[in-house]
Amino acid sequence: MDTIDGMRTFVAVISEGSFAAAARRLDMSPQLVSKYVAQLEARLGARLLNRSTRRLSVTEAGQAYFERCQYVLDEINEMENAVGEATLEAQGVLRINAPMSFGVLHLSKAIADYQRTQPQVSVNLTLDDRTVDIVSEGYDMAIRIGRLPESSLIARKLAPVRLVVCAAPRYLRERGTPTSPRDLESHECLGYAYYSEQNRWRFKAEDGEQHEVQIKGRFSANNGDALRQAAIAGTGLVLQPTFIVGNDIQVNALQTVLDAYEVEQLGVYAVYPHRQYLSGKVRTFVDFLADYFGSPPYWDE
Repeated sequence: MDTIDGMRTFVAVISEGSFAAAARRLDMSPQLVSKYVAQLEARLGARLLNRSTRRLSVTEAGQAYFERCQYVLDEINEMENAVGEATLEAQGVLRINAPMSFGVLHLSKAIADYQRTQPQVSVNLTLDDRTVDIVSEGYDMAIRIGRLPESSLIARKLAPVRLVVCAAPRYLRERGTPTSPRDLESHECLGYAYYSEQNRWRFKAEDGEQHEVQIKGRFSANNGDALRQAAIAGTGLVLQPTFIVGNDIQVNALQTVLDAYEVEQLGVYAVYPHRQYLSGKVRTFVDFLADYFGSPPYWDE
């Protein structure tokens, strides 16, 4: 017998005035109700009830225990109700991890717009381009970009990510414009330290032919914005998502090359530990982002 179950049974007996009435209230047999009370008395080492064939009365110890049980059970009910409401409602502190560039360029504004719809949610955002362990490091969720490996985490795709090869007009004037992936072998290419393919860029031609190029260059970084700035300065060619370089392409600070070749799309994902009993703050934020970025996402319009 669980202690809480015993307390609830004892309180029901006192409140209803008999074992039979308590059994009906708890949907139990009278024999089981009697057994629970007897076990409770044995554990406490005190008689809680005086029983006779005609009536049931509570002892002095039983009355004191009854009052304490009511207080404890009320506290438990209040606690369970609070937890249930927190699961359904969006409230509390939402701890998010996200990549640096995406967080600065797109996620911060999205969070501000979300909080206008959910005033009970506070957000603690950590920006880091490494892949964190969201469970051991205490995050409610993470935003990840790429092709996600198999894991026990739940992942929901929020938007596609299109990659393009681009460079500053100055660089292309000085070094020439590559017309095929193989031409990249004679160019300065900027490397992203966390790119899963290391220094290999992969392309697919319009006829479906696959091309893989081992790139080389004198500059690499673990942050997309650092690579963007280097490319604008004329350091070399860079492979970057349009959510980082889209505006630069629009104003001709960068020019795309190899447009006839397709680079495999990635995705923006919301990642969180569990699907069941998902908290209101995580559920509402993920739903908000799924609508917020659009399809195609606004940075590609």
